Amino acid sequence: FPYTTLFRSKLKRLIALDLKLGKFKAEYKGQMELYLKYLEKYEKEEDENTPLGIILCSDKNQEQIELLELEKSDIHVAKYLTILPPKEEFEKRLHKAIENAKQKYQNKG
Repeated sequence: FPYTTLFRSKLKRLIALDLKLGKFKAEYKGQMELYLKYLEKYEKEEDENTPLGIILCSDKNQEQIELLELEKSDIHVAKYLTILPPKEEFEKRLHKAIENAKQKYQNKG
């Protein structure tokens, strides 16, 4: 499989990372589902949570991601940067990501 697997001990779960060189495509969801099923069946230990998939793309279409209902699954899409934005924009994005993570964490608790 063309992905990298990591294990995050605090999460107690395997994480599959799939780096794509272009924009997100809907078929990437199916590929990641296959990778996660493989990890679930052959690699996951009994005391671990279900595997998590992260697809890294150069761009993503938020509407497409919402239609695929990825926010309800263990598959996440992230956009990578090939050039860092100006410091102010980078700080703004970082703070927004932190706030989003806090909100998700608080809603689960």
